[in-house]
Amino acid sequence: MSRAFVKEDAGDPDELPELHQSSAPNYVTLAGLEALRAAAVRLRERLGALPPESREVLAAKRDLRYFEGRVASAIPVDSRTGPADEVRFGATVVLRGEDGKTRSVEIVGQDEAKGALGKVAWDSALALMGAKKGETRETEDFGVATILDIRYLGR
Repeated sequence: MSRAFVKEDAGDPDELPELHQSSAPNYVTLAGLEALRAAAVRLRERLGALPPESREVLAAKRDLRYFEGRVASAIPVDSRTGPADEVRFGATVVLRGEDGKTRSVEIVGQDEAKGALGKVAWDSALALMGAKKGETRETEDFGVATILDIRYLGR
């Protein structure tokens, strides 16, 4: 094969890219922190059952580095503290959109929100932060929305 078609910096084909660690503060709910810790424990246990030097081991080690990093950088937020009458991290917010439909979203950490129905990462909910019941805010996900209710788990 001609060297013109070989990528010089291709690296090891068995090497897996690292999972992206966000540079934003890693705010987590108390349940989110436990979920991160549990994921790391499951990965450690899984590593012991995998054949050494397999691609699965490489993936499990990479994933373990990610979860250990997220646990180490976690900033736990107890949603039972702070003002209960305004939207903050950990709140479940009931919104009514311009279309008249109501939606309920819980504002959580980035990892908690990934693929979770009804959960939104705090950095995607900044437009809602500080809002009080009855206020209207322009949101990226729901358009103009009115806050109908604000609840916090454990209050």
